Amino acid sequence: MSRPVTIGHNQGPPLDPERSGRLYAWKKAIEKAWDNPPIEVVRRRVARARELGMTYREYTAIYLDTGRYP
Repeated sequence: MSRPVTIGHNQGPPLDPERSGRLYAWKKAIEKAWDNPPIEVVRRRVARARELGMTYREYTAIYLDTGRYP
């Protein structure tokens, strides 16, 4: 039975030993999200990040987290 989500919970996978399959799937999803996009996409993100005064990693993290460009 799942517990209610509390403030500060990122809804990540539980770290219980019997749920290691979920942890594996979670790690694979993160790896896939950070997989190398085409070079044109990287260049566009780097340029936009510079305009906003951010690093490429910060800019991409916001995009991956929200699904929207900052």
